[in-house]
Amino acid sequence: MKATPTEDPFNRQLPDCAKYVGKAVSFAKAKAALNAAAAKVYWPINAPKLKVPAELVRVVAWHESGWVSNIQNCDGGYGLMQVMPDTEDFINGRFTKSYDADDYRQNAILGANYLAWLTKYFGENFFKNDYSLSTSKCKTDASPCLLNMVIDGYNMGAGSTETAFKDGKKLSNPEYVALIRANMRDCDCDRY
Repeated sequence: MKATPTEDPFNRQLPDCAKYVGKAVSFAKAKAALNAAAAKVYWPINAPKLKVPAELVRVVAWHESGWVSNIQNCDGGYGLMQVMPDTEDFINGRFTKSYDADDYRQNAILGANYLAWLTKYFGENFFKNDYSLSTSKCKTDASPCLLNMVIDGYNMGAGSTETAFKDGKKLSNPEYVALIRANMRDCDCDRY
């Protein structure tokens, strides 16, 4: 199934302020890019065993864009991972890179790299350098385990997630986390 600049393969109605920019890539190319981004080791010296599970990268991208690579959202998010301009600047500045969110492969890398950074940040600050994103470490979809905090941080930003955790709220957007976790158990994206 291929999306075109003017239509979505699922016939979703985009908000008036969202739009398609350029030509979308096939689901096969999107999946390959997401898997390649997940296979990278983003912290080879500080946390060489930290890897973002491909399933998490694919499911976040599925929820964010439906793997439609050319959606520009109302809030400024773009592409497969709906990378925000500030996130692109942060990752490029932090890692002295020049990834371009407009390129679907680099968009996948930006999103996976941000998930890796959140894993390292929350793992160091709240989980004694444990970087495991195993679902078995989470009592529920709303518990403050590392996986849920990383998912929450991807949606809300690290600061909001950290503040919610410190304030005893556990997660700043538990609904988003629950959607991602549900997709991790059963995602339409697994068909592609």
